[in-house]
Amino acid sequence: MDSNQQQSWRLDALCRDTDPDELFVRGAEQNRAKVVCMGCPVRTECLAEALDNRISFGIWGGMTERERRALLRRRPEVGSWSELLESAKREYVKVS
Repeated sequence: MDSNQQQSWRLDALCRDTDPDELFVRGAEQNRAKVVCMGCPVRTECLAEALDNRISFGIWGGMTERERRALLRRRPEVGSWSELLESAKREYVKVS
């Protein structure tokens, strides 16, 4: 993915007009914040951005920082989350 594509996904994010403070919350408020991500057309790209860049705070791609850390620990061999998630997304679309 080139840098233009990396930035352009943000324009399609459902949270683009959301107050950022609503996505950088703690505790039970995180579950409410994750609802914004449900049905987002760029959820995969958002999650890949957070995983590839080891972003430690906030809700990204429908996952909390704790969920992302656990995923990174379970899959240390992944070199590019962007490539992995895009590949999985393409496969899912083919099968659907």
